[in-house]
Amino acid sequence: MGHQMGRPRALAVPRPATRFALVLAGLLALCLAVASVAVAPAWAELTFPPLTGRVVDAAHVLDAGSLAALDAKLAAQEAKATDQLVVATVPSLQGTSIEDYANRLFRTWQIGQAKKNNGVLLLVAPSERKVRIEVGYGLEGILTDAVSATIIRNAIVPAFKSGDMAAGIVKGTDAILEILNLDPDEAKARAKTLESSDWTEEEVDNLIFLAVMVIFMGFIIWRVVRGGGPGGPAARRKRGGAVAGGPISWEWGTGSSSGWSGGSSGGGWSGGGGSSGGGGASGDW
Repeated sequence: MGHQMGRPRALAVPRPATRFALVLAGLLALCLAVASVAVAPAWAELTFPPLTGRVVDAAHVLDAGSLAALDAKLAAQEAKATDQLVVATVPSLQGTSIEDYANRLFRTWQIGQAKKNNGVLLLVAPSERKVRIEVGYGLEGILTDAVSATIIRNAIVPAFKSGDMAAGIVKGTDAILEILNLDPDEAKARAKTLESSDWTEEEVDNLIFLAVMVIFMGFIIWRVVRGGGPGGPAARRKRGGAVAGGPISWEWGTGSSSGWSGGSSGGGWSGGGGSSGGGGASGDW
């Protein structure tokens, strides 16, 4: 024979904890998909602050000196590596989760270069005591979920708990910039080490949350199927036995950016057309 068949490569087997998380996530997705047949939720319309610069302190937690220093750091990073890191504080999440708010804000502001998707958003919501690092597609390989969670847990939250919002934001920004400025191979190695380590407290909390959501959604579906809800068989029989079907309606509100549409912020700087798929991590204090 002209060549020999090599031995098939062994497939990587996820850790038991990882498999458990995947199963729970799959069950939750299934529950949500089934529940959506009976319920047609509408995405809440959000109002975003205008993108006036690399630091948008809409919650007014930064002093002038800290704000200027942060802006200078972020401008230097963009000039050196084209990465766009935006720091934002907001007075309210307007009733949605910080994950939803951050992702939609990121997309509205179009942080990062369009071809590289190398944007990062550090979002702080003081009223809800929530913080999130939202990562663009192009940086997910080095600023992974585990790395982002470590930055929040070790650099940001301790300062927030002590009441020093400015220090937490500055330390978090510095930690993000440190990762972005690492040699790519070193950054990926560090991320791999973190992801292969024991589960963090936040990850355990997320698993518990997923389990609770699966149980909750399962109960709702059971109620609907058994006729306990407005879309169940009993309710349909009371309307004369006719079952009306129709498409599921999902209304996606892109939100209002108070006059900024991603091309010009009115302050001499704007996003570069980047996007995010929801990578990153969240925390609270």
